[in-house]
Amino acid sequence: MATTLRKPPVADPATAGGSRPRTGARRYWHLYAAISPFYLLFLCFGLIPVGFSLYVSLHRWDGLGSMEWAGLSQYQYLLGDSDFWTAVGNTIVIWALATFPMIFLAMVTAVMLNSAVRLKNLYRFAYFLPNVTSVVAIAIIFGSVFSTNFGLVNALLQAVGLDQVAWLNTPWGIKIAVATLMTWQWTGYNAIIFLAGLQTIPGELYEAARMDGAGPVQTFFRITLPMMRPVLLFVLVISTVTGLQSFSEPQVLLQTTSNDSTFAGGPGHAGQTMVLYFFQQTFDNNDFGYGAAVAWGVFLVVVLFSIINWRLVQRRGED
Repeated sequence: MATTLRKPPVADPATAGGSRPRTGARRYWHLYAAISPFYLLFLCFGLIPVGFSLYVSLHRWDGLGSMEWAGLSQYQYLLGDSDFWTAVGNTIVIWALATFPMIFLAMVTAVMLNSAVRLKNLYRFAYFLPNVTSVVAIAIIFGSVFSTNFGLVNALLQAVGLDQVAWLNTPWGIKIAVATLMTWQWTGYNAIIFLAGLQTIPGELYEAARMDGAGPVQTFFRITLPMMRPVLLFVLVISTVTGLQSFSEPQVLLQTTSNDSTFAGGPGHAGQTMVLYFFQQTFDNNDFGYGAAVAWGVFLVVVLFSIINWRLVQRRGED
């Protein structure tokens, strides 16, 4: 009777020498070690400062002396602080004036770039250039553009027979100037994102629509917008996060229009955003405890508006 020979089992390197097999983190320790620098940096410069700011918000502290426990009194005062709510209102108005025109212009620009045949890369570079330009340089230029006596905008108004406007000295003029700066800065950046989304839409959909007799307007609203909804949601949320945290634009543009503080936001605090108010309380008034409470208030406002925008876009997509 013939016997069947079997191959000897191959020894598992993990169990060689009688050791137990390595599972979980022990098995992949070298991979965790490779990505550990990111988490260490995030821990040192992200998570710990965030936790410390929450701790500081529960104390009264001038940044140098000893801390005094305050509990939730900082947040109670924040809820009744009219200056903070004025800054919230200014931020929301500036964000609305900048974001919705910017999204419209970015979408139109993306459609034009997508249909362009020649010099596409040159156009993309030209539209993206404002985003990589220094905010300080942009703000200085826009300060000259909106100057009352020698500004380009007032020169155009006078050319058509209208009166000059003190853009940087009136509440609505300040908001429009800051919003215009932000729109000019971010339109090209979001246009490139929209362009990337447009290029993922299959061309067969447009060909089928043309065969069915659909015009450009119908094609845009029936095909382009529904297919671009995830990209639109991304742009809207990112624009909300960056717009509600605006700091450099109003600070540089309006720092010479008020004798109160470089963080005052112009005459009457008309351009003072939430982040400017945080800097004013923290560094002008040396109230680090209340400044930390303001920072957490800014965080909650940004999260609230991001959720609202996300829900609105999702609901329209379901409809």
